[in-house]
Amino acid sequence: MTHTEGKSLDLILDNSDQRDGYCSGEVVAGHISLKIFEATTVKAIKVLLKGYAQVSWMHKRSRCSEERKYLSLSKTLLASTVGQDLILHSGMYEIPFELQLPQSPLVSSFSGKHGHVYYMVQAVLKTPFHENQHVCRELCIINPIDVSMPTLIYPVSQTCKKMIGCWIFTSGPISLSVSIDRQGYCNGESIPICALIENLSSRLVVPKAVIYQIQTYMAKGKKKILKRVVASASGNVVPSDCSSRWNGNTLKIPPVSPSILNSDILKVEYLLAVIVQIPGAKNLKVQLPLVISTDGHCSHSFYTSRDSIMDMSLLYPSCLTAPPSYAEVVSEEQFEEHRTPQLDWLLNGPEIAYIQQFRLQPPPSYSEVSNFFIVPFFVTPLMVSMAAFTLGINMRPVSGCCPHTH
Repeated sequence: MTHTEGKSLDLILDNSDQRDGYCSGEVVAGHISLKIFEATTVKAIKVLLKGYAQVSWMHKRSRCSEERKYLSLSKTLLASTVGQDLILHSGMYEIPFELQLPQSPLVSSFSGKHGHVYYMVQAVLKTPFHENQHVCRELCIINPIDVSMPTLIYPVSQTCKKMIGCWIFTSGPISLSVSIDRQGYCNGESIPICALIENLSSRLVVPKAVIYQIQTYMAKGKKKILKRVVASASGNVVPSDCSSRWNGNTLKIPPVSPSILNSDILKVEYLLAVIVQIPGAKNLKVQLPLVISTDGHCSHSFYTSRDSIMDMSLLYPSCLTAPPSYAEVVSEEQFEEHRTPQLDWLLNGPEIAYIQQFRLQPPPSYSEVSNFFIVPFFVTPLMVSMAAFTLGINMRPVSGCCPHTH
């Protein structure tokens, strides 16, 4: 809030405390609060939205610096007209405003040692014969990165090997293989690391996992690179002639700035490094690139698709409709029409009681899996013969299985 003689000016953003930031295409809304203590002539009241990136550092005895303008929007809310002054009497005025961000991707807000990306909303009050009065509010811009894009969802791996010692003092090699399931992650997620450390040397080694943030500043053809650790974890000591395997050991990503890959003067990148610390020798290291997005703008389509590549309920539904009964397919008239005299003596026998129990009944439902494969032990050769005659099957003895009949 700014104060001058006779008036005060303030700018309030709607729901600014309930959101992490704004994305491309969204509307920035709020209102300008103006308190007038005495009648004042106003030329104009404007709201501006600005964004820029700036980098600067000392290189030897000269300064390297660059600046880029990313955003410049302006909207006049109140203004006097030609030949007619705009006079505001004493009182409190609230003037709402809305500004839509461009649809094209913006560079995420960032603040580093040698540069920053900064956005702000500015209210300007213009009055005759006085300096312009203005008030600013910082605006956080987030460029959401879709970590489910094809280039970020595939596993990555790397292997390296190192011989310890030289000539006759060689003690043996140390090898390191590391893989992660993907490259794209969001703030707050844990990275499952699979690694194999084989120590065939005579020394004790200690593995360690580290997430690095790489800040790159570019100006006048020169670069300034800063590398800092944002998360780390150590493993157990691996003795000589032993190996150690990490089966999905996790390393959690802390709240960090998202990756910035769309600026030509400032970049923010991340690396996952698995390091084998070797006493008396240079460490063995594997580095895998990471892309980190904000937790509020992480696309989950990748995780959903991976977890439901095949929905088993579609292949094996819990309730299947049983096939129709034989009575629904073959009527009594059709049965009598095709009935043969040779079967009459069979149908009058004692085994008909067993047949009638199952005749014209549907098979068991598919849900009755446990009962479906039960074979009744009371089936007799006569029942098999009757079934063969009924279905029209010509039963022939197979050589080697049944005795020859004469």
